[in-house]
Amino acid sequence: QVQLVESGGGLVQAGGSLRLSCAASGRTFSNYAAGWFRQAPGKDREFVGAILWSGIRYAESVKGRFAISRDNTKNTVYLQMNSLKPEDTAVYYCAATADRRGNTGSQIYEYPYWGQGTQVTVSS
Repeated sequence: QVQLVESGGGLVQAGGSLRLSCAASGRTFSNYAAGWFRQAPGKDREFVGAILWSGIRYAESVKGRFAISRDNTKNTVYLQMNSLKPEDTAVYYCAATADRRGNTGSQIYEYPYWGQGTQVTVSS
């Protein structure tokens, strides 16, 4: 199995940027699709974006502001977050799956491997 560790969270003012990293160990990360999710206090965990074998997809709420990329030489996936808003405040989680069968990439149940999360706080 693969182990995931997120980093890069913090406190930023509205309009600012952060880049989250998700470092994988235990397996060759290029064999995995990766997703980013977030969970705000009192809310359900929600899809942010995913880098799949078929391409990259984003939630409508972050499209045009967030970008996912990966560096397989470093076994790392990134989430670049620009033009941050207070409503982006949440714990951000990285997830991974090696299952290539018809994944949408946007559903929690599609990912068996999860990191511990990193807090992102956007002040107004």
